[in-house]
Amino acid sequence: MAKNKKQPNNKAVWQFSNQLIIAVFVLALIVLIYTSLADNKTKAVPPLALSQVAQLVNEGKVTKITISGEDLQVTLVDKTIKTAKKETESSLSQSLVNYGVPADKLQKVAIDVNDSSYGLNFWLTTALPILIPIIFFLVLLWFILRQMKGASMQAFTFGQSKARLIDPNDNSQRVTFKDVAGVREAKEELGEIVDFLRNPKKFLDIGARIPKGVLLMGAPGTGKTLLARAVAGEARVPFMYLSGSEFVEMFVGVGASRVRDLFLMAKKSAPAIIFIDEIDAIGRHRGSGMGGGNDEREQTLNQILVEMDGFEPTEKVIVMAATNRPDVLDPALLRPGRFDRRVMLDSPDKKDREEILLIHATKKPLSEEVNMSVIAERTPGFSGADLANVMNEAAILAAREDRLKVTQYDLLRSVEKVMMGPERKSHILSIHEKKITAYHEMGHALVSSLLEFADPVHKVSIIARGNAAGYTLKLPFEDRKLQSRKEFLADLAMSLGGYAAEKMIFDDLTTGASNDIQVATALARDMVTRYGMSEEIGPVALDSGARASASGGWLAEKVISEDTSMQVDREVSKLMNSALAQAEELLLSNKKVLDNLSEELVRVETLEREDFEKLLILNGIKPKEKPKAEEGEVFAPGIL
Repeated sequence: MAKNKKQPNNKAVWQFSNQLIIAVFVLALIVLIYTSLADNKTKAVPPLALSQVAQLVNEGKVTKITISGEDLQVTLVDKTIKTAKKETESSLSQSLVNYGVPADKLQKVAIDVNDSSYGLNFWLTTALPILIPIIFFLVLLWFILRQMKGASMQAFTFGQSKARLIDPNDNSQRVTFKDVAGVREAKEELGEIVDFLRNPKKFLDIGARIPKGVLLMGAPGTGKTLLARAVAGEARVPFMYLSGSEFVEMFVGVGASRVRDLFLMAKKSAPAIIFIDEIDAIGRHRGSGMGGGNDEREQTLNQILVEMDGFEPTEKVIVMAATNRPDVLDPALLRPGRFDRRVMLDSPDKKDREEILLIHATKKPLSEEVNMSVIAERTPGFSGADLANVMNEAAILAAREDRLKVTQYDLLRSVEKVMMGPERKSHILSIHEKKITAYHEMGHALVSSLLEFADPVHKVSIIARGNAAGYTLKLPFEDRKLQSRKEFLADLAMSLGGYAAEKMIFDDLTTGASNDIQVATALARDMVTRYGMSEEIGPVALDSGARASASGGWLAEKVISEDTSMQVDREVSKLMNSALAQAEELLLSNKKVLDNLSEELVRVETLEREDFEKLLILNGIKPKEKPKAEEGEVFAPGIL
């Protein structure tokens, strides 16, 4: 803690030292330039001795002498000008007489006295060298005092809110519900907030109390911030945005002060919307010991609770917050009267994904063959931010290849890039490794094509992406919210298809199946401990996790005995071995098909869905078809 407190002082000292060094350097440079000019001026006309001036006068070569203080400017007959110095104790005439100049010779010389003691020459030669350092140090002192004043002002404004304000009249930053695709239920819920901000009298007359706080919950990238801005844009009210971490500072009490200032600003601008992003940064369970060991976060949270309780029904200020961790929020923050309206934002379904893609494609020139429905079909589970990234990557690919329009091929490649990373074209496999990879990926693809409840294969490739030497892309026909036990078992067999193919064809195993085994093992354990899909253990939740303590924290808790843990391990092993046996049986009975498909994959390196299904038909296997909805049955879109 002491180390953190010294950092601002060290920074201030460093800034002052840096400025002082610069000031000294500038002063030295000015003195050097002035000295150089003075020397050049002195060396330009070599001065004469007074005796030489007397000799020139005697010879009749001097026509005029101009006296400026102690300086003499001697003008000769040939218009040449010489300089000299007179004696300070006596006048020029007396000095020349003393050097033997007769009076008649002296009378022929015009002597002018130029009183320039306070003229330009005086300032340049006498006063300026003294004034420049004084002026310089006065300017330096002014800068130092200015910085000290700024620091003192910062100390006074330290507790003020750092919220960014979006003006409702600024059309360049205005966002409406038209700019937010999908989340239909969320927009309906928030439509009441918009109506209240526009016409609160309708609600107050009937005795309705509009929610003071709205909590937006959802996975990262689902559009929580965008939806909050859309509410402000629809209602045309000021939108004050800041993150939860901006309240917390090193000094205790600053966060609470900023909360008070923020709510004061909102009340002055009412109707208005306050939006706190990532509220879990300050809204975690109090008294849990989480958050760094000081109570600054807890004081900030307490001040938010007090301010929300202090709202009057007539004050048209709505507090909106966003989080992807609602489970860690303090219960006092979620009770009625505070964040009493909670809006869940799911990942978009296929139709919503297509609408989101079209929104992000508005400023991008697309070629005629682009079909957003196909791209939406290939992106199950993608969030709105992921889809925006897909469109951006597609535009980058098109620009990199000097094309003026984004094609369907660019979009398909961008989906794979966002999902698995860029192609590693420099990662060249040997012929043997290429063959192993081809059989491995075709083992996945063939098992998935032969199993009834497995998803159809959309692409098979042995071009390296990310950490994978190859990949098999399988996607469901429709987004779904529920998965059955049969579908999970098919996924297990499909995941172990590459492992089984390597073992059957090469009588050996490689590290390429390590990720498949990890994914399959995690799925099998979830089936046993979370979903109750074990025949022997039955519908019992055995997932050991954490529970909330009395103080609001989280404590690890062991919920199963050693015997039950061993039984879980046996069940997981049983599921894995059963899936492996099923995959080996399917591949063994279709070994010729596996050989043909693998040889073709080695040759072309990538097979799209259409080409893969043609090969299946040529080898006597019927590809999967999209199931038709029965009469009266509705397929509800969802996420995987």
